[in-house]
Amino acid sequence: MATSYYSISNPPLSKTSLLNKQVPSWVLRTISKGNYTGGTYTTTKRNLRTGFHVRAVTGGQGTRNVSGAEFPSDYTELLVQAKEAAESAFKDGKQLLEIEFPTAGLQSVPGDGEGGIEMTGSMLLIREFCDRFVPAEKATRTRIFFPEANEVSFARQSAFEGCSLKLDYLTKPSLFEDFGFTTKVKMADRVRPEDEIFLVAYPYFNVNEMLVVEELYKEAVVGTDRKLIIFNGELDRIRMLVTFLNKRYAVLTMFENSMLVKFIVNYHLCWFTSLTIKDYPPFFYPKLAELAKTFLPKLETVYYIHNFKGLKGGTLFRCYPGPWKVLRNIGGSFFCLHEQEEMPSLKEVALDILPSA
Repeated sequence: MATSYYSISNPPLSKTSLLNKQVPSWVLRTISKGNYTGGTYTTTKRNLRTGFHVRAVTGGQGTRNVSGAEFPSDYTELLVQAKEAAESAFKDGKQLLEIEFPTAGLQSVPGDGEGGIEMTGSMLLIREFCDRFVPAEKATRTRIFFPEANEVSFARQSAFEGCSLKLDYLTKPSLFEDFGFTTKVKMADRVRPEDEIFLVAYPYFNVNEMLVVEELYKEAVVGTDRKLIIFNGELDRIRMLVTFLNKRYAVLTMFENSMLVKFIVNYHLCWFTSLTIKDYPPFFYPKLAELAKTFLPKLETVYYIHNFKGLKGGTLFRCYPGPWKVLRNIGGSFFCLHEQEEMPSLKEVALDILPSA
């Protein structure tokens, strides 16, 4: 499909106004202690008033085919879309899926919410997703892996209390947990013969979590009919790191005898990692690079929302089997600025697509 652009300041379609509709309250339970491993609950309700009128433009320069961009109006609609996207991917034979969206609000960006609250939000949304996605007769054959053992205990006392889904963990706490070290769990010992679907919940706090997810895929999914879904794994951090490291090494190779260039490149590497991947110690970089080459390309990102703030902000959105779309919200209406079949990099969206629209 040909890619199309148009200026948002002069859209080719008329935009009709919609009355604001009341979106049902979304209840988010958070841990008052903030450590998401136990404690009492507090409940926060959000009343969102927003009207969404979605238009998109696709096709070549001589055509204007209008199609719905389908950006969700609330989390209930989002979960329905994610469910349908995952089901479509499974029917197409996909075994390794990614679902990624913000939990602090549909138009929030990473960092808008406190880490523990975002994890708790993901846990609640995963439970709601499973209620829609997993048939009752398959609940005992669906295994949900949380990042570590303490998180499983919390889940059993809160969002997953009384459910038939199997809850498990990727790592165990260790004495050196504060330095990024945990005890890996051998996945072959956790999986049962009757398991059919694995859902991995937000494995992004520690590098070992994603390395164990790859092990789970290799040992329990490859060569079988099983399926694996990574839910809010923040894999963009790994993608961005590997891209940055590749460019860094390319520059160092070109100017291997220039101490000034080495200093500048290493300085920017430290600055970049402090902003985006501060939880990833340098000795993990080779493992992450290998993960990006051997594991991430096998992923099918079936549902995805990533927001960009600023005057030229927007949203990168995908709902399988549809294309990747770059949207912009103007006055409560979403317009499609660009679409393509392959996932664009976040850098491409932020520096090329959004500024030019």
